[in-house]
Amino acid sequence: MHLKTKVFIDGQAGTTGLRIYERIAVRDEIEWIRLDESERKDPARRKECINDSDLVFLCLPDAAAREAVSFVENERVRILDTSTAHRTAPGWCYGFPELSPAFRSAVQTSARVAVPGCHASGFIALVYPLVSAGLLSADAALCCYSLTGYTGGGKKMIAEYENAARPAGYDSPRQYALGQIHKHLPEMQAVCGLKTTPLFSPIVGDFACGMEVTVPLFADWLKGKPSRAAVQAFLAEFYAQCALISVAPLDAEQETFGGFLAAGAMSGRDSMELFVAGNDERMLLIARFDNLGKGASGAAIQCMNLMLGLNELAGLNR
Repeated sequence: MHLKTKVFIDGQAGTTGLRIYERIAVRDEIEWIRLDESERKDPARRKECINDSDLVFLCLPDAAAREAVSFVENERVRILDTSTAHRTAPGWCYGFPELSPAFRSAVQTSARVAVPGCHASGFIALVYPLVSAGLLSADAALCCYSLTGYTGGGKKMIAEYENAARPAGYDSPRQYALGQIHKHLPEMQAVCGLKTTPLFSPIVGDFACGMEVTVPLFADWLKGKPSRAAVQAFLAEFYAQCALISVAPLDAEQETFGGFLAAGAMSGRDSMELFVAGNDERMLLIARFDNLGKGASGAAIQCMNLMLGLNELAGLNR
C-alpha cells in the first residue's frame, strides 16, 4: 500500500497558502494536516502539526516563519518557506531548479527550501544566466523595474484595491519602495552573484494577477558586445530543457503583440516567458509571469513535486 505524504500549511489563511491548498487539495498522494480556525495562531498546536508532517509549507510573515522553523523536532520534516526569512540563509536551498543542475539537485534533496520572491524570480531568470556564463560581469551596476498586480501585496492590499470606496490614487500605477529598500533585493543580488545591489523600481497596478520584470542592458556591458539576436539565442539555449520557462522568438513582442507586452497576460499560469527587446545597442530583458504562479504558489508546488520525487509539473498550469 502506498503511503501518502503528510503535508501541513502553516499560514493557510493567507493568499499564497490558500492558493497552494486550492491547487493540490484534491491530489491523491497528499494527506492534509489541518488546524481548526480557532487553533491556527496557537503555537503549541502549530508545533504539533509541524512535527507530525512529512512536508510543511510556511506561508507566514518572516518572524513567524523563523518561529515555525524553531518548532521542528522531527528530523524527517522537510520545509518549504514562501516568506523572505530564509532565501539567503545558510543551510537553505534556493528553490529555482531551472538555474542549473546543481540548483535542481539541491531542491530534490534538501530538507529546507526557500521559495523565490516574485520580483526576484523575474530578475534572476534574466540575469543569472548571463553572470554565470561570464557574459555579464558580477561588477555590473544594474537597474530593474517591475510591474505587478495587487494580489502580491497580500490580503490587506487586495482589500484596499477591491474596495469600491478606495482613494482615486489606486486607479493608476503606483511606484513604491522609493527608498531603495525592498525585501527581494538581498536574494536578487546574492543568487546572481552581483557585487552591487541593483537599483530597483517596483510598481503596483490596478489588476489582480500578473508581473513584468524588466532589466535594461547596454550591449557594451556584455562580453564581446553580442547582438540582441545572440543574447536571445543564448537564453533560449540556457532554458531549452525547462518546461516552465520559455524564451520568445526575436521580435515576438512586435509581431505577436503589436509592440505591447501586457503584464497580466500570464495570469493563472505557472510558467514564465522571457523576451529580449530593444536593439543591438540597448536591450530590454523582460520576464513575464503570474506573481501568484511562478512567482509564488506555483513555484512552491513545483519545488514540492521535486522534493517528493513526483512529476515536476503535477498540479501546475503551463
